[in-house]
Amino acid sequence: MSQEEYIVQLENKVKVLEDQVTNLTDMILLLNKKQFGRSSEKTPRDKVLENQLILEASIFNEVEVFHDPKIIEPPMEEILVTTKTRSKITRERILSTLPIQEVEYVLEGEDKLCPWCKTEMVSIGKEQVRQELQFIPAQLQVINYVRYAYECPECKKDGETVIEKAPTPPPVLKHSLASPSTIAHVMYQKYVNALPLYRQSKDWLNWGAQLSRATLANWVIRASEDWLIPLQSYLKQELLKRKVLHADETVVQVLNEPGKKATTESFMWLYRTGEIDEKPIILFDYQATRGGFHAAEYLTGFSGYLHTDGYVGYEKVQNITRCGCWAHLRRYFVEAIPPKPSQNGELSNGEIGRDYCNKLFSIEKSLATLAPEERKSKRLELEKPVLEAFWCWVNKLQPLNGSRLGKAVTYAKNQKKYMENYLLDGRCSLSNNLAENSIRPFTIGRKNWEFSNSQKGAKASATVYSLVETAKANNLNVFKYLRYLLQKMPSLDFKNHPELLADLLPWEEEPQKACK
Repeated sequence: MSQEEYIVQLENKVKVLEDQVTNLTDMILLLNKKQFGRSSEKTPRDKVLENQLILEASIFNEVEVFHDPKIIEPPMEEILVTTKTRSKITRERILSTLPIQEVEYVLEGEDKLCPWCKTEMVSIGKEQVRQELQFIPAQLQVINYVRYAYECPECKKDGETVIEKAPTPPPVLKHSLASPSTIAHVMYQKYVNALPLYRQSKDWLNWGAQLSRATLANWVIRASEDWLIPLQSYLKQELLKRKVLHADETVVQVLNEPGKKATTESFMWLYRTGEIDEKPIILFDYQATRGGFHAAEYLTGFSGYLHTDGYVGYEKVQNITRCGCWAHLRRYFVEAIPPKPSQNGELSNGEIGRDYCNKLFSIEKSLATLAPEERKSKRLELEKPVLEAFWCWVNKLQPLNGSRLGKAVTYAKNQKKYMENYLLDGRCSLSNNLAENSIRPFTIGRKNWEFSNSQKGAKASATVYSLVETAKANNLNVFKYLRYLLQKMPSLDFKNHPELLADLLPWEEEPQKACK
């Protein structure tokens, strides 16, 4: 090997090592930011306007790419960014839905006599001194269902015995102390308030009933299997009829899963309706793996737009138009922003990529109140130029392999075929945030109860979360709705007449009236 070749080899090796040091430094800075920095991805307000002006200049100044004297430039529209002000919570607003009890204080006996002439004084009016909120603790009571038997005395004289017993409603669980209200309360505490069953068991003891965690778990599982799973299946049929859906998945640990170690990850999948759907549905589906075939099987029969993140498993879903998530892409560019701003004031590539995404979200915010067809038209007018400039900018970048910016650019290029599909229909969304927000209650609950003991428990959790989140999305009181279902369903012959379940859907008139 000649001296010149050896020098070139060493220079190349130094370049590779420098790239590795840069990538490792970026990784350490990112980990420190995630561990100790603020978790918010919001752009600082003092930089929004400045970056917006720089971005608009770059978007509409791509002379070398878009130059064509025959084409008229698209008009510049000013996007007004309004700051949200929180509505003041007044005392009247707090007390508006609560029952009111008046406690009156009057003068009696000698106190009612005039201190000067001892004449009995008369009332001339009253005033409200103060208001207080009173907490009434929960209490338990035992209900004995007693039915009477009747016989016909005339038939008895003729030697015939005719006996009739008064009808009683069927129990929610046979041979159990459980009632619709107790099961609904256990479900509400665990799946809305994220209170594990062992803590609930202590509350039940304080109320006077010694109920083990196993008993509470049996109530949840049996009630889910007998009553809630059929309604969840009916909701799934309704879900597949919609034209815009969102999907996401997250891990869940199941201890006693056949053929798997206790530490192996299982997955909770989420499917939900679109943002402007008037009858929202949110469904959870427990599966042992993250294989994309689970989503393909679950969505069999669905034909429309499916919003997802960049997970490749969703490519297995057939007969759909997949829409990418600009919030995920924006997150990659946010992570690529250096922790310290440049000394010359220039924006980093991470900030430029983030600001392209910010521009799209800003336009989307201004179109939120439009009808789908009008929103589609406005998107093509206002967002298409931003998208063209963004992809032109991305294609010019040559980031280091393995760097945070390199990962952002790679993600953008790999997902490009999905990222503009939201333009095809005004009912579609710019991001998959709707699914992420819907799955968040599960992830919060998971932090408290950590794992499921069995597959039955995981499936029951998926079922209850489905009914809970769908009820919340339809503005129902969750506890009232669960109690309503557990009261109504034992008397319905829905196995032979599944159409009876339609009246129990959370947007129907009777559930809305009873559980609002």
